[in-house]
Amino acid sequence: MRILGIDYGDKTIGLAVSDEMLITAQALQSYKVKNKDEDIRFFKDLASKYKINKIVIGLPLRMDGSEGSRVKKTKHFASWLKKSLDIPVVYWDERLTTKQALRIMKGNRLSNKKKKELVDQISAVLILSSYLNSL
Repeated sequence: MRILGIDYGDKTIGLAVSDEMLITAQALQSYKVKNKDEDIRFFKDLASKYKINKIVIGLPLRMDGSEGSRVKKTKHFASWLKKSLDIPVVYWDERLTTKQALRIMKGNRLSNKKKKELVDQISAVLILSSYLNSL
């Protein structure tokens, strides 16, 4: 039993997975969105490979806790994913995870391209880790 953590973006989706004991979260990769057929094939393969039984998706709330336009897009994606995979989806507050991810990378001599690749993965790890800590 594992949980998949997702930092959803229109073009890139950061992914993380828990260990089987639901203690830690590890970065997987950043997935570049393609089309519905390729995307669902990718997520079905991922869910099967890691034996995913729950998905935690970061919910991009505003600083005051209200929902903006990004929340609607995220919920639309989550609904599509839940229906396609038949796996429960949980929303988790992701406020400030991108800033936190950038702070984690600060001081490392990474190119801007590499930082851009890693920020979504690290954000997914932070989202999933926060969820796991709440259990």
